[in-house]
Amino acid sequence: MNQNKFWPTLSKGFGREYGVCFLVFMMLLMPRGIKAQETEIDSTYLLPVHLNEVIILSANKRLHHQTQFKPLSSLDEYLETAQKVNLIKRGAYAWEPSLNNMTSERLAVTIDGMQIFGACTDKMDPTTSYVDVSNLEEAQIQSGQQGAVFGNIIGGGINLKLGHSRFKDKGLYGSIENAFESNNNLRVIGGELNYSKPTFYIDGDVIYRKADNYVAGDGKEVAFSQFEKYNFSLNSGFQPSEGNKLAATLIFDEANDVGYPALTMDVSLARAIITSVSWTQDSISENVTNWDTKAYYNYVKHVMDDTKRPDVPIHMDMPGWSETFGAYSQANWKMATHLFNVKIDGFYNRSIAEMTMYPSDPNEPVMFMLTWPDVRTLNSGIYIGDVISLKEFSIALSTRLGLHRNTVADDFGLNSLKIFYPEMNRTNTRVLKSFSVVLNKEVNAFSLSAGGGYGERAPSVSEGYGFYLFNSFDAHDYIGDPNLQTEQSFEANAVISFKKEKWQISTEANFFHIPNYIIGVVNSDLSTMTIGATGVKVYTNLDYAQIFNSAFSIEYKLLKDVRWNARLSWHRGTDDTGKNLPLISPLAYSSTMVYKGKRMSGSVSVSGNAVQENFSPIYGENQTKAYAVVSATLGRRLIISKNDLYAKAGIENIFDVSYSTYSDWNNIPRMGRNIFMTLSYSIN
Repeated sequence: MNQNKFWPTLSKGFGREYGVCFLVFMMLLMPRGIKAQETEIDSTYLLPVHLNEVIILSANKRLHHQTQFKPLSSLDEYLETAQKVNLIKRGAYAWEPSLNNMTSERLAVTIDGMQIFGACTDKMDPTTSYVDVSNLEEAQIQSGQQGAVFGNIIGGGINLKLGHSRFKDKGLYGSIENAFESNNNLRVIGGELNYSKPTFYIDGDVIYRKADNYVAGDGKEVAFSQFEKYNFSLNSGFQPSEGNKLAATLIFDEANDVGYPALTMDVSLARAIITSVSWTQDSISENVTNWDTKAYYNYVKHVMDDTKRPDVPIHMDMPGWSETFGAYSQANWKMATHLFNVKIDGFYNRSIAEMTMYPSDPNEPVMFMLTWPDVRTLNSGIYIGDVISLKEFSIALSTRLGLHRNTVADDFGLNSLKIFYPEMNRTNTRVLKSFSVVLNKEVNAFSLSAGGGYGERAPSVSEGYGFYLFNSFDAHDYIGDPNLQTEQSFEANAVISFKKEKWQISTEANFFHIPNYIIGVVNSDLSTMTIGATGVKVYTNLDYAQIFNSAFSIEYKLLKDVRWNARLSWHRGTDDTGKNLPLISPLAYSSTMVYKGKRMSGSVSVSGNAVQENFSPIYGENQTKAYAVVSATLGRRLIISKNDLYAKAGIENIFDVSYSTYSDWNNIPRMGRNIFMTLSYSIN
């Protein structure tokens, strides 16, 4: 392929085990998103606070350094602190987000509302890998169908909101930041320079990260865990009149020499260009407000590389490309007790990936295949949300209707898939539907909510059109099925929280019954393509799968500046035969003591998992052991010439525990003891 061509039934499914658990939690119900309840979510999205969470990233430097465990950590490490998010790790870089124990195919992960898709068939470049904390203000996390504002999904949505100056009358200001970590010799340096006036602003930032191989808790170096990353962003805005704003954004992100110890290949290049232009009008009329329209474009190139691996049986080149054009327009409409959010959106994506194999014998022919056969996806939708405020309670309703069309544009790729599906059509069109309802009520110190929803999603490019994609987790080649049924989800959720002057306590639970669940199933009639593969799996619809998540949270204010918080969560996932689903978290817990004064801050935390009892051998899992990790930090703020200098140091994994978790691909060990230090000097 010439690269230049591509440039730039619910009751039946609700088993006894789940039913008992759900009823128990309904009786016990008490915080879930304490962080979310303390943080105002952007009203543009009209998301019920109790079902969502906001992770503050870098909007306020002072707050940022006081509250975050490690201020210059990667975006992945920030997301890992979220209550519903877990990260699947294939190395030290580009972790794949999992929300409600569902991975990227079942989620909408967007950047400032923009759709962006990775270009790697092995999920080595999730959307989150193409931005940095320096670009972002916050991560907005929506559970289940509350995330349908950004697309037709099952598990939820993660929107990474970009930061900007917001027309503050500050003039010229900026910051310089630096960090170092001892375990893998990580070096981080970055800076930002901003100019802001009431009618105009321009913000620029750059950050560079470079790390060597890290060392596990047993003292062994984890080979091929190095990485290098550059990120640059520029955004500006113009306000010709009060409440009318024009804004533009550019992000350039590139990673080189990225090792993936859990996989058979590394990455020599992962590059993204992300652009957008938007128009915002605060008020159109007395009842219509926050009209926001955006057009965007992004381009991703990803190149897998095995040239630095020893004893490679056959060298392979595996590049991939993804290109997306999109737009959306949304506004709020207030009418009596109703507050509507109406959004129209659409995107067009091209995804293509190829593999060329070079035999060691030069007399043998080079082998070529399209692993993604130039799949064009056209998606459009309309979303309507309504928050109804009544005297005793409120109701949040939402619905989405989407049209999703896939087309295989490459004839060679189409004919390759027709080996398995002779009658397949070049184009496949689906109508996708979703709706949700949540009831909220305040009773003295208690906040109660309960809701449900229904959603649908189309198969991903890999699930529908993947051609011999090797999965090192279960050592099988995977083949897509363009005739897959649309995956569906019936969801139920409940939360009860209690808040007093010093106490915040909450319990929550949700349950997903997922008909037509898509997963790879062994087909013994097919032969493998990849050396080392033990069989072939074809993406197939199961009758259903079920996922149950529950959590208990508590926070207590011991002293004016000292808080303690803890969280305990339990999860379960099974298929239609009762077998365990893969990548479902075991019992997990955390406990943290935090001190936050005017000039000093510090924390001590412990986190861990119990033994993974419900693992899934048929999907490639083995049992992971229980572990507990202790970490601590200490921070200090200094005033130098009316400017702020923030210093923070800490130790992660103080006792140098050797461990891996259920989400560590092929049981790669986690990092051992790590000492870090960050410095940030802000020029006001």
